[in-house]
Amino acid sequence: MLPLLPTTIAGSLPKPAWLAEPRKLWAPWKLEGEALAEGKRDAVRLVLEMQERSGIDIVTDGEQTRRHFVNGYMETLTGIDFKNLKTVRIRNRYDASVPRVVGPVSRPAPVHSEDVKFLRAATANAIKFTLPGPMTMVDTLYDEYYGSREKLAFAFAAILNQEARELAALGIDVIQFDEPAFNVYFDEVREWGVAALERARKGVAAKTAVHICYGYGIEANIVWKKSLGNEWRQYEQIFPLLAKSTIDQVSLECANSRVPIDLIALLEGKDVLVGCIDVATNRVETPEDVAKVIREALKHVPRERLYPCTNCGMVPLPREVAAGKLESLGAGAALVRAELV
Repeated sequence: MLPLLPTTIAGSLPKPAWLAEPRKLWAPWKLEGEALAEGKRDAVRLVLEMQERSGIDIVTDGEQTRRHFVNGYMETLTGIDFKNLKTVRIRNRYDASVPRVVGPVSRPAPVHSEDVKFLRAATANAIKFTLPGPMTMVDTLYDEYYGSREKLAFAFAAILNQEARELAALGIDVIQFDEPAFNVYFDEVREWGVAALERARKGVAAKTAVHICYGYGIEANIVWKKSLGNEWRQYEQIFPLLAKSTIDQVSLECANSRVPIDLIALLEGKDVLVGCIDVATNRVETPEDVAKVIREALKHVPRERLYPCTNCGMVPLPREVAAGKLESLGAGAALVRAELV
């Protein structure tokens, strides 16, 4: 049974230095073969202990088995060329060398089933597993086959749906689709983005969440945020659409941001995973910092639907910083929980 104000995280946590280079996205593995497989399992054990010790109620594997939250899934699919890359603009913020879609995409085998079996056996806590969302997958590729972002998104949605159904059957409590692209391509979100997300979660026998934020704390995202003005109202365009969807939970950014907190009231009827931890700074919040965000959110969301969370993943942060932030998240939620009960 989850407590009032159950805590969780957006997904990723820093990897140990012996597994991959710290503070780096897409960091290559330092191990190979069976040593890599064992190292990934050991890393999952470490991040589970970090979360449980900090009072995190719904834990994740910290994405320790994947190099990247999108490519870590797509590299297992057919129809995508990861050798001959193409440079594209990612979400109108920065250039990146990305894989090319060269044929029909398909999933020859389950991707994360073994990871989830291990995760389920390693903790008694409720567990969440993250998958990339269809629109964000499309936005991280160069398409030379489908000729339509919508068609490619629905092809990915069908693949994700197979995966999500299998993971739910293995005991996952929450399956989260990461869709940072939703915060950029508003016309596409309205035209087909939410519909593709609904296709991905269709018939999944677990709670489903969508995570939409302003990105990891990397320089390109920090610069972009500075261009957004005094109020960040992007959520205002997408929350009403999600409120009408079948998605159960919405994970969003609130800590140390310029998002008007009252926008979360647009998610009526949904569980709201309120970001109370800023992942774009090495400063460790105090429990009272976290509690302050939670108290403000409670003015707009019923207490039984509020889940204190992190703004985004923390893989680029130093491990000791991420650990401190988790401890403050758990302690801050406990402060407000005590006030309410």
